[in-house]
Amino acid sequence: MDLNIVKGVGEKALEYLNKLNIYTINDLLTYYPYRYNIIKIIPISEALEDQNVTIRAIVDTEPRVSYIKKNLNRMIFRVNSEGYLINVSIFNRAFYKNNLKLGREIVLLGKYDSKKNVFTASDIKFEIIRDFKIEPVYHLVKGVTSKGLSKLINECFSMKVDLEDYIPYYLQNKYHFIDKLKSSYIIHFPKEINLLKQAKLREIYEEFFVFMFKMNYLKYKYDLNNQGLSREVKKDDVDKFIETLPFKLTDDQSLAVNDIYNDLIDSKRMNRLILGDVGSGKTCVATIAMYINYLSGYQSALMAPTEILARQHFSSIRETFKNTNIKIELLVGSMKKSEKDKICKQLLNGEIDILIGTHALISDNVEFENLGLVITDEQHRFGVNQRSNLQNKGIMSDVLYLSATPIPRTYALTLYGDMDTSIIKTKPSGRKEIITKVYKEKDLKDVLFKMLEEIKLGHQIYVVAPLIEDEEGESNLNDIVKLKEKFNVAFNNKVRVEILHGKMKNKDKDLVMEEYKTGKVKVLISTTVIEVGVDVKNSTMMVIFNAERFGLATLHQLRGRVGRNSLQSYCYLISNMDIPRLKVMEESNDGFYISEKDFELRGEGDLFGTRQSGDMVFKLADIRRDFKVLVQCKKDASKFIEDNIVDNFRVYPQFKSIIKEIDFID
Repeated sequence: MDLNIVKGVGEKALEYLNKLNIYTINDLLTYYPYRYNIIKIIPISEALEDQNVTIRAIVDTEPRVSYIKKNLNRMIFRVNSEGYLINVSIFNRAFYKNNLKLGREIVLLGKYDSKKNVFTASDIKFEIIRDFKIEPVYHLVKGVTSKGLSKLINECFSMKVDLEDYIPYYLQNKYHFIDKLKSSYIIHFPKEINLLKQAKLREIYEEFFVFMFKMNYLKYKYDLNNQGLSREVKKDDVDKFIETLPFKLTDDQSLAVNDIYNDLIDSKRMNRLILGDVGSGKTCVATIAMYINYLSGYQSALMAPTEILARQHFSSIRETFKNTNIKIELLVGSMKKSEKDKICKQLLNGEIDILIGTHALISDNVEFENLGLVITDEQHRFGVNQRSNLQNKGIMSDVLYLSATPIPRTYALTLYGDMDTSIIKTKPSGRKEIITKVYKEKDLKDVLFKMLEEIKLGHQIYVVAPLIEDEEGESNLNDIVKLKEKFNVAFNNKVRVEILHGKMKNKDKDLVMEEYKTGKVKVLISTTVIEVGVDVKNSTMMVIFNAERFGLATLHQLRGRVGRNSLQSYCYLISNMDIPRLKVMEESNDGFYISEKDFELRGEGDLFGTRQSGDMVFKLADIRRDFKVLVQCKKDASKFIEDNIVDNFRVYPQFKSIIKEIDFID
């Protein structure tokens, strides 16, 4: 249902709500608080020093406001709290002044200093709260207040709207779940903690159930249409090719290659995930898979999330196949139309064996003669529909997914339950552990000295900053433009320093990367555009500014851009904050260990890095905290599909809309 039928939602309000990704009444009612403030009123006589407390009081004097500086004001007034006359001080709440009438009952939140008889308030509530209140806290944008949002949500409930329920009735009875509409209301307007817990559990279960329904249904459809391509490839021919590689495969790589070989010669379609740590050699395994596919006479497609990574794959894979007759081409969005048209024509005529590119591969005009293998790199960055669009360009294409986001095996087997999984943990032999150290900005001279040492050795350095320009006005953030100026001064303009970021034109990005690869650029200052896949083996140092702003998964990915040869490499994390996760980076280079720690410290929030696909976004559920619920949902969803697939979910029509979103279903 559209939001414009809700009282109080005009054109401007609609614009603000859209910024919160709220477009329908259903979106509004399921836009849940991210936390709650528990307001428990106590007598002022029981307030302990340096503890946050909430007291009830009556305004006793007119408030006075003083402006300390441009963005800082202080308001002081006196209140009577149960016979105690107390001085109140509050900052940046001058807009409350007109509400603080003499004799008005208010609620104060803050800390009380009994010696000075001063209550330093953090906020003031003007509603009547008796003894206890659970106050929801929402993520907001400018133009939307918590009070205004609650008012609109309450208005929706008064309209007696319906919310689609995705928990089958027999499971609702089995687990004694409360009604969907009621649970949603409780989450927005909680009165009791126990009821709130019940309501949240119900919503968490539903989120996981829908997710596992999709995973299980994907697996069901895949098994149903699992007739694969007919291949006859001798293992000896594959082994001979592997022997021509300039390195020896690790044990994990060899096992993954065997898994893929067995999948490809089997009559069933391959649906395999290669889950590997940064720098563990997933691309090499994928290259061997494409060689097996080539020997059987079929075309391969490899889709990467960025042009930088696609071009890098094209360069490295072409080098690997330089002594073969395999024809490889690149297709990316920035290419000229004439170039794209030429490639599309050759592809359809079977003149191209391997096509590497970005999402440009899924364009309607891209047609293969006989696509046999589809590989998506960093698969979590593509949505289900994007992945299936590419796969559907072949009649019975085998599918291989690559991901450099290591997660604990238990979670992987559950979350990727629709796929077979090969895990690569070991790094290629000869590579040394990357030495990682956290530095304060005041010690930056030490880092600059170490950078200069590496440059004198002929090595190159990545520097990462969180912003392109300091749009937020936060002076403690190091944007890449300022950093370039600082490094030029530090190195007396004798070291070539360049910048790279996502807003640059593709030709400019390509030029910078090419000059970095050839060693002309010694220090490359970038945003996280280099997070995935960039591989310049001469790079031996990664310096990350404002490291506290990045999650462990991102930091580990960034660190993985160095240490890709036998040279000793370094990663320096610059931060003025004492953040536990930064110490984890000093402790270990093992991505799987780091992912476990990331779970402990942050939940699943940063597990998949920059979430572009939308596949794993939960509103209330937390994979680690609620993992037992997830496992139960996996079992329940599997049984639900088994029991209802025959009559096409006739009793549960709400699931048909989900099915339409799933791979292989239009």
